[in-house]
Amino acid sequence: MHSRAVKKPGMTKRMLIMLLFVVALIVVIAGIKAWTIMTMVSGMQPPPPPTVTTINAGLQAWQPSLGAVGTLRAGRGADLAFDATGVVSKVNLTSGDEISEGQVLVQLRDDDDVAALRQAEAAAALAKVTLDRARRQLDVKAVSQADYDNAAADLKARQAAVQQQQALVAKKQLRAPFSGRAGIVTLSPGAYVNAGMAVVTLQQLDPVYIDFHTPQRNLGEIRVGQRVELTLDAFPDRVFEATLSAIDPKVDGETRNVRIEATAANPDGALVPGMFVNVSVDVGEQSSQLTLPQSAITFNPYGETVFIVTASDKTDAEGKPEPPVAQQAFVTTGARRGDQIAILSGIEEGTEVVTSGQLKLKNGTALTIDNTKSPKNDANPKPQEQ
Repeated sequence: MHSRAVKKPGMTKRMLIMLLFVVALIVVIAGIKAWTIMTMVSGMQPPPPPTVTTINAGLQAWQPSLGAVGTLRAGRGADLAFDATGVVSKVNLTSGDEISEGQVLVQLRDDDDVAALRQAEAAAALAKVTLDRARRQLDVKAVSQADYDNAAADLKARQAAVQQQQALVAKKQLRAPFSGRAGIVTLSPGAYVNAGMAVVTLQQLDPVYIDFHTPQRNLGEIRVGQRVELTLDAFPDRVFEATLSAIDPKVDGETRNVRIEATAANPDGALVPGMFVNVSVDVGEQSSQLTLPQSAITFNPYGETVFIVTASDKTDAEGKPEPPVAQQAFVTTGARRGDQIAILSGIEEGTEVVTSGQLKLKNGTALTIDNTKSPKNDANPKPQEQ
């Protein structure tokens, strides 16, 4: 009886079968995954249109101006000091007093000087009597001409001595050279002061001067008599008016700027010397300009652009018009003031322009417009205290 041998599949055949099984499994899994993704995509709603703010471009009165930062200077101002040393005997003012021209502010001890003045005055009086006597005697030839001349010269010397002593007495009095407001006074009777030491500051606050600089290229636009507006952080709700009063006759050789002076009335003393002020000088004639908020402009290397709001010509499944869409347009911009910028060309009056949310837009993007909170569009913005 013969036994039959059983043939087993070869190794290559078994590997091929296994490889086909793995490929089939991968294809099934990929198909299921693709079917799942397509089902999810088909069930998703399209993203809502981005929300933006808009404004209609309009004409506004535009006064060209030059801006600068200036410093306030008193009409007259000085730190007053004595010409002589001495001990203070009397202080005739308090801090912040309104001072009149010629008023004695501080007195130094001058007893010795006054006594010397009285002595000089007495000597001058005696010399005058002697000269009068010599004149009468000369008329009757009782004295020589030389004696008379000596008496006349002595009188002049005595009178000069009186004037000299009067000047010494005057140096012991500190008088106001002009009317104004006194600064803070810390001096007291009994204090010793040296010559040249500042005793009190005196400032004339009406009018005040404003010093500022402008580049030389603006010299052709400015002239004496132009209106100037002043704003200060200390008074955010006030605008002070001034008049351009002087232009320096030379240009600074290092900065190429020219110094300008303006004058402002200051009856209430609100403007204090040393303050910084924002200066705006009206130049040229007032005109109408098409304006937009500066936030509406997108600045690119190839030019300035805006996004215009245009009505869509498509309708949805219910027959309703679809939301408006954005359309990019090139514009030419001009001068700026506050939050605004002038548009010289590119759009027309009444054009609706996007003012915020441009980063999400491209041509044809559908829009949702919400103007409940729009960007600032103020020609004269003021800082807001937090």
